[in-house]
Amino acid sequence: MEDSSFITVITDPKENRSAEGGNEESPVDEWNSEDHVFGNVSRKVGIPPKVKRRTRIPDKPNYNINLWSIMKNCIGKELSKIPMPVNFNEPLSMLQRLTEDLEYHELLDKAVKCENSTEQMCFVAAFSVSSYSTTVNRIAKPFNPMLGETYELDQMEEMGFRSLCEQVSHHPPAAAHHVFSKNGWTLWQEITISSKFRGKYLSIMPLGDIHLEFHASGNHYIWRKSTSTVHNIIVGKLWIDQTGDIEIINHKTKDKCLLKFTPYSYFSKDYTRKVTGVVTDSKEKAHYVLSGSWDEKMECAKIIQSSHSSPSTEGKQKMVYQTLPAKILWKKYPLPENAENMYYFSELALILNEPEEGVAPTDSRWRPDQRLMENGQWDEANAEKQRLEEKQRMIRRKRLESSGQSRWMKVRKDELYKPLWFEKKLDPFTGVEAYVYKGGYWEAKEQQNWAMCPDIF
Repeated sequence: MEDSSFITVITDPKENRSAEGGNEESPVDEWNSEDHVFGNVSRKVGIPPKVKRRTRIPDKPNYNINLWSIMKNCIGKELSKIPMPVNFNEPLSMLQRLTEDLEYHELLDKAVKCENSTEQMCFVAAFSVSSYSTTVNRIAKPFNPMLGETYELDQMEEMGFRSLCEQVSHHPPAAAHHVFSKNGWTLWQEITISSKFRGKYLSIMPLGDIHLEFHASGNHYIWRKSTSTVHNIIVGKLWIDQTGDIEIINHKTKDKCLLKFTPYSYFSKDYTRKVTGVVTDSKEKAHYVLSGSWDEKMECAKIIQSSHSSPSTEGKQKMVYQTLPAKILWKKYPLPENAENMYYFSELALILNEPEEGVAPTDSRWRPDQRLMENGQWDEANAEKQRLEEKQRMIRRKRLESSGQSRWMKVRKDELYKPLWFEKKLDPFTGVEAYVYKGGYWEAKEQQNWAMCPDIF
């Protein structure tokens, strides 16, 4: 395999074992052993759920709408400030889409069992790539959450984790997310979505850090999301590409992984949606090569030798990595039957908006415009969406008036609005302020005490 910065040469394991003098505990034997943590991509089967979850939603109505007629006046603008009809949406909120990142959470359960940190990094990298697999056919936008909107996914009994999201800012739109797993890890993030329409394409840039900590080892990983681009806004079939680099750093051991998302090119010989990466330790020694595509699978190959290639005509050298045969880290699950008529939702996406008793009154499942849209009542959904947006503006005006501030005065929004379940703290790793979970939600749910929740719907 040849990449822009390195070349991979696969070695026959037998030849390498003989070169090592038949050492019984060689990395080759470890790599080939059946019980090794790599190479097992079977779907994790948890405890059967207490409630049978739905496997379909109403089919998407066949509505025709001219995207260009709405978008032509929006070039260069921030999309979150433009009122958009639900016709461009899918019946999920941004908080639910953020929760969808957990579809392949079992990669993190496997990472807990890894014997060393560079091994663990491979699974963390595969997990970071897996979150894009749901986007390949998902060209519709999620609903922008109302300020104070929440979304919970309690899979503690079935899968061992529970997740909570809250919309903590409206302009710019920002969501805070916290996940705790009894299998040995905690994940948290604050994501702000910046999106610009640039004529032929739309750029979506998620800003903010994703944190992942393993309880036993204390390994603490931080990374950011890549840029998503929606092409053919004016004419042709809409399609999505993921581009840019993701650097994952283990702040405890200083291991790193640099993932490169190769942009689509009509003239490239490479397969589409390609992702490559190299895992290095604190001394910058390379241990694993990662390769695959963000919509299908990721593989991992153990490096047994590194060297420099001969200089090219331009005088540039590439790293040559001699590796053992690759093993699959992650593979995308097949989509449900009839997915093309259900917004291309995965099995997990189909249950995210399923009505559920006991959740907070601010939960996305209670959102009326989203529920009407899911049921195929798009005209009613558009009317309800306008009502909710006007209600939100009225609440904001009242908040400004009660604080004695004019709507034209410059004032820090976080001084006026305080989220219920998250609070702003200085991040010791990045040196910036970010919203982190302050507790109390699951206790309130257990007691069914939602008196503190605002009326947003």
